[in-house]
Amino acid sequence: MGVPLAGLYYRSPLHRLTLRGTAPEDLGFVFPSPALGDPDQATAIIGGGFLLAGRQFPFNRMPWSVLPPGAALAEAMHDFAWLADLRAAGSEAARERARELVSGWIATNRRWTSPAWEPWVLGRRVACWLAAGDFLLANVSPGFKRAFLESLGEQVRHLVRCGGSSPADPRTLATVVGRIAAALCLRIGELARPLTELDRYLERQIVDDGGHLSRNPMLQLAVLRDLIDIRSALSVAEKPVPPTLTGAIERMAPILRAFRHGDGRLALFHGAKELSRSLIDTVLVASNTVERPPAGMPDSRYTRMAAGRTLIIADVGPPPPPQHFRGHAGLLAFEMSDGRDRIVVNCGGFVGDDDRWRSAVRSTAAHSTLTVDETNAAELADKLWRRARRPRIEADRQETDGAVWLDAKHDGYRPRFGLTHARRIYLDATGCDLRGEDALTGKGKGGQRFKVRFHLHSDVQATMADEGRAVLLRTPGGGWRFMAVGGTIALEDSTYLGRSDIPQKIRQIVVAGEVAGEGTRIKWAFKRQGGLQ
Repeated sequence: MGVPLAGLYYRSPLHRLTLRGTAPEDLGFVFPSPALGDPDQATAIIGGGFLLAGRQFPFNRMPWSVLPPGAALAEAMHDFAWLADLRAAGSEAARERARELVSGWIATNRRWTSPAWEPWVLGRRVACWLAAGDFLLANVSPGFKRAFLESLGEQVRHLVRCGGSSPADPRTLATVVGRIAAALCLRIGELARPLTELDRYLERQIVDDGGHLSRNPMLQLAVLRDLIDIRSALSVAEKPVPPTLTGAIERMAPILRAFRHGDGRLALFHGAKELSRSLIDTVLVASNTVERPPAGMPDSRYTRMAAGRTLIIADVGPPPPPQHFRGHAGLLAFEMSDGRDRIVVNCGGFVGDDDRWRSAVRSTAAHSTLTVDETNAAELADKLWRRARRPRIEADRQETDGAVWLDAKHDGYRPRFGLTHARRIYLDATGCDLRGEDALTGKGKGGQRFKVRFHLHSDVQATMADEGRAVLLRTPGGGWRFMAVGGTIALEDSTYLGRSDIPQKIRQIVVAGEVAGEGTRIKWAFKRQGGLQ
């Protein structure tokens, strides 16, 4: 059935009648989840607001009668993932607000609407309601319990009837999680079919070294958490855990560890935000794995360079396939941290509905790498059906006596400018000396302008030194000196969206110049300065 035709049928009274059936008498058990809620977000929800990626949207007491400003906010409201925040608050006010919002949703969403009844939103909501079952149903009135279980039964019947989704669609996992949760906790729907769909999803979406196909560290965390939830639920229900599920968890956890900086939060590639250290810790502990983060990730296409307190995480792969259409054009970008202090960063991701910000942070210029004439190094696909040219990238990592070399190059600028960008990075064994070289070679005509950007974290204080030939960087834990030859050094304003969707003003080092016909080389270095505090 086509999507528009299916929507017409789902809205009909006939479809509504088919969802009726005997309501579950109780929950078999609460769907387990390692997710930590945020009591601060709960405070906003109790007060009549809603938080999406740090931005607050006021909805007064009942949001279901208000049209959200965009699809991202609407899906985040209707999937009920925020129930974990109210549960974390644990107060009676939080419990009553949760029941009020669930009751309001049931009253106003009895018929199919989009996005509330889309399979991926519905699947997530079913799992979240089942995970909060003990919180919602403790000492509850018979009327609420009956309405809650009747609604769950109707939602699950529709979810089961929707059938499987494409394993190439990253949203499929939310649908699968909901169907598995319903089969185990409510005994509605068979378990075998969603487990088969899970196998197909893992085959398509998890690459051999354990990275997620999206190349997004934040999605790596979310998917791992879902897989751990499924494993825990199967164990509680005394059902066999598929070896493919166990293997995926064991491969994914080390890659998630590899995406963490010294502060325990995530690196900012392909739409990720830093996220809470405690949340990441909780998920990794629940994974029951101990394997250390790998230095090289040949299938995920990232590399780590670590020495002393210094850590470099570099992107040496192309944007993800078109179905993950929020990939970024940050070819050969890197981030740098010194212990708990982030120094060089990318600008982050944008979760909300503002297309201008979403496009801006996906651009090459929003990453710590080189641009030519302020153009993107990779074409970005904005729709599922649109195919974008994938640039070729080569990378080689070598380690000798504790020092690490990275040699990488991409041809993203060849179609338009006839240029290849090569980047070499060297980190000495002490972690005190980081050197790099960016080169543009090829049969270009020359005359274009290049810029090598190093976006600086908000905790870094930067000042020009040596009559414009260096930049002094002060962090809470120490200091560094930046130097470069082959271009003019400047300090400029930039924007950071690594913590939330609220833009934060930061600074960036920019080394700029003109592309020469015979080739261009820009050499740069970060040197630790013991006296800078």
